[in-house]
Amino acid sequence: MGGAGQGLSDEDVRTIREALAAGRKPKVVFTASAGQIAGQVGQVVELTDPAASDEFVVVRFGRDELPFSPADVAVAPRGVGRKVAEPQPQPEPEPAPAEPEFVLDRAPVPAPREQREEPKVETAEAKPARRPVKAAKPKGPTGLTVTLAYADGEWTVAAQQGSKSLAKPYVVKPAEALRMVALVDVPGVHEAVEQIMAAERAEAEQQAEKLRAELAEIEARLAELREAH
Repeated sequence: MGGAGQGLSDEDVRTIREALAAGRKPKVVFTASAGQIAGQVGQVVELTDPAASDEFVVVRFGRDELPFSPADVAVAPRGVGRKVAEPQPQPEPEPAPAEPEFVLDRAPVPAPREQREEPKVETAEAKPARRPVKAAKPKGPTGLTVTLAYADGEWTVAAQQGSKSLAKPYVVKPAEALRMVALVDVPGVHEAVEQIMAAERAEAEQQAEKLRAELAEIEARLAELREAH
């Protein structure tokens, strides 16, 4: 099999593939081409299709499973995994009395942290519980729209709540329209209404004069008929 610094050979890849098929997860050591993790030990969990990617050796390192190329890893000798594990317990027996104390001290520390996190979770759950209550209040009243419109010489008012029509457009008097417009403190609206009213007033005066003239003619004709009688 290939050395620790040379990567995997084709024979190593075949051996690892057979080991995976047998249910084993062969150990490998990262080479210098793997970067900062060179010298660390991982386990091969899968060999993907080499034709799809050069990084087809999936290695479990800690909690991660990452793809590497055959040049990034080499078959780890049996002693490598043990040597890495052995130096860690060796310093532990010397400060044996201190380590159990630290272990005892560390064990209760996460316990209160978990207890402190629980009320935080409760407060976080309480907040969304209040939010829907506030959100439910505006759902009660539906928006109401009242429309004042002018078309074909007539003022109309309509009312609608949401998608429901409360009042179909009905005709209102110009004086009522003026009172409604007076509630809108927008100069442009007032000017537009005044122009409409002035135009209507002028047209009404013309019609009145015309009717008066026609009425005078009719009355004169009626007077002539009465004299002839």
